[in-house]
Amino acid sequence: MLITADSGGSNGSRVRLWKWELQQFANDGGLLLHICHLPTGTSKWNKIEHRLFSFISQNWRGRPLLTHATIVNLIGATRTTTGLRVHCLLDCRRYSKKVTISDEQMATIHLLRNRFPGDWNYTIKPFPR
Repeated sequence: MLITADSGGSNGSRVRLWKWELQQFANDGGLLLHICHLPTGTSKWNKIEHRLFSFISQNWRGRPLLTHATIVNLIGATRTTTGLRVHCLLDCRRYSKKVTISDEQMATIHLLRNRFPGDWNYTIKPFPR
């Protein structure tokens, strides 16, 4: 699976928790993950943002976003002119704050850096079950 990350906030190429959770995802699904980070500040190259987010904004323009149900329904009703459809679910789970990943945990991530540039492009392999 190829994952492109815009390197903003939580999915930055140096974020330990991002890599840790990718390893868990790879292990759970038995997936080989190829990660490519766009350089910081270049999310304008993210095709999903340009093809989708403007339609979401148009869909909820002028409507008060008072409840989670309103937001989910407006996002979920979004369709683009080329046929792209949005599926939206509310995630009600509570997430821990300020989670830190130790050096020992980082050492267990099965990360293989690409030749160039290895900090931004790498593969995470699942561990055998």
